[in-house]
Amino acid sequence: LHSYLEVADDKKVKAIYAIKESQIEASAVVYTDALIAELDRRYPDYKNGKSKMVTSRESKRRIQKLLKSAQKK
Repeated sequence: LHSYLEVADDKKVKAIYAIKESQIEASAVVYTDALIAELDRRYPDYKNGKSKMVTSRESKRRIQKLLKSAQKK
């Protein structure tokens, strides 16, 4: 896929991106017991300021920026 994207025209790259983006948005987080335990373990550090969190909005912005820079290559 990576090799194909390097030579694909913009129209095809945008189509592939649109498909993948809709799949990502359709995915839901599954809160397994292991994930809940990990979140509970990290919460005190967050409350005490020992670790920083990134909002989902900020994560999406960073991902979009990375994708745009990858498309330029």
